[in-house]
Amino acid sequence: MKKKNALTWAVATVTTIFGLTACGLDMPKETQSSFETMTVKKTDIELPYKFSARMKGQNDVTVTPQVSGQLVKICVTEGQQVKQGQTLFVIDQRNAQLELEAAQANLQAALAQENSAKLEYDSNRNLFDKKIVSSYMLNNSENSYKQAQAAVAQARAAVNRAKVNLGFCTITASVSGIIGEIPVRVGDQVSPMTQLTMLSGNTTMYAEFSVTEGIVEAMVQNSMKATDVEKYIASLPEATFVMKNGTEYPHKGRVVSLTGIVNAATGSLTSKVLFPNPDGHLYSGIQGTVVMPFAEKGVIVIPQNAVVRLQDKSLVYKVQADSTATAIDVTTEDTGNGKDFIVTSGLKAGDRIVTTGANNVTEGQRVLF
Repeated sequence: MKKKNALTWAVATVTTIFGLTACGLDMPKETQSSFETMTVKKTDIELPYKFSARMKGQNDVTVTPQVSGQLVKICVTEGQQVKQGQTLFVIDQRNAQLELEAAQANLQAALAQENSAKLEYDSNRNLFDKKIVSSYMLNNSENSYKQAQAAVAQARAAVNRAKVNLGFCTITASVSGIIGEIPVRVGDQVSPMTQLTMLSGNTTMYAEFSVTEGIVEAMVQNSMKATDVEKYIASLPEATFVMKNGTEYPHKGRVVSLTGIVNAATGSLTSKVLFPNPDGHLYSGIQGTVVMPFAEKGVIVIPQNAVVRLQDKSLVYKVQADSTATAIDVTTEDTGNGKDFIVTSGLKAGDRIVTTGANNVTEGQRVLF
């Protein structure tokens, strides 16, 4: 009975296999996947260093009066482009004019006194030569004459000072630029403590940003001696300013200063990049990003698709001599170009790694390339 059942099972199995073959169905076979790979090598690359920056006019000036008085005229409007020497504000000139007239009158009186003292001195000198008066009278008249000359000098200085104060009643632009907010109105009483407006000299603009001490040390170490600051700044590449909306300012800028003192609170240094502003498109207070390209020499660069992210780790599949893939833990830095990473540890020149398809590789899998 058992032999019959075994024979029946064998016949059924053969029949099933032949039936499947007859229906055109293939039996499953072991498959191997093909991936793109690359051999790691050292190369030179240009990295864009990016810094958050704020624009400031090269000659931003706080406009304040130098005399007190009532503001009688505002000659400009907010946002207006003005030229150096253009009248901005006028303060009541009447008191200053009266002071000038009084000073001029005092000068005339001092000149008359000087003339009288001179006549007396000349007369006494002639009489002294004829031995009519004593040396005491001659010296006394000479001293009076010198005092009169000093009084004239003081009166003349008072006139000049009154003229200056009168000129201060008309406030002009010290630089060409754009008028900022005007917080005062006609009729306000102003003094040297009153801020009338801000004048931004915008023919050239500074982009101010902070640079960490570590970045500065790395750049100096790779480029030149830190003591030769001027030569180092001159050797820095041109910079680009990118607006907050992503628009790139068409004119390039150059680094013009790098403070030599580290801010104790932030651990950074302040740097300035000078940008030309011939069309007036840049304004004080604009925020954006300063981008400066720096060359990195002899680094390992791999495509981003070769790196597999696993939680807090970055893995790269290295192809061994027997064509099997092994996961290698690497550390990377972004190049800023959106397609490559710089590998700082984990790989060496000559290693072969999986690039396209790395996310589908499993540990120990044989890789065809």
